[in-house]
Amino acid sequence: MWISKDDFQIRSENFDLTNGLNILRIICGLFMFPHVMGKFAAGAVSAGTAAFFAKAGFHPPEVWVYVAAIAETAAAVALILGICTRFAAVGAAALLGVAVYSLQVVKGFGWTWNTGGYEYPVFWAITSLAVAIEAWKAHLRLARPALATKALKVAA
Repeated sequence: MWISKDDFQIRSENFDLTNGLNILRIICGLFMFPHVMGKFAAGAVSAGTAAFFAKAGFHPPEVWVYVAAIAETAAAVALILGICTRFAAVGAAALLGVAVYSLQVVKGFGWTWNTGGYEYPVFWAITSLAVAIEAWKAHLRLARPALATKALKVAA
């Protein structure tokens, strides 16, 4: 029930743009890429990013930049393709939650983007969480008939 081969299948219905949830899921994935790319300059970890990670308490900062970039890329690809959506969306929300926490530690309270605030990552964390909730609901809806059939076989 937690994870199955179906979670790793890329289906054509994952790209049906008449379904608003697909649009939201794909956009959540796409918006992770600028978050990844912003960590690097000229093919290496940006000095400013490393300094930010260090101030936020991540040591050694360069290693944590790569960990964050890999995790964000994995979540982005999974969201775009619609594979392991419920896990990828929860992961994306958690990653963005860590980004918000880090901004709070380094800069203090600042809501608006023009002051280096965190309303943007909060928005995308909530959006990713909404995608995760809908993906879990869909998964449970599909799993329920299978569980009912299994229960009937056991009862017989």
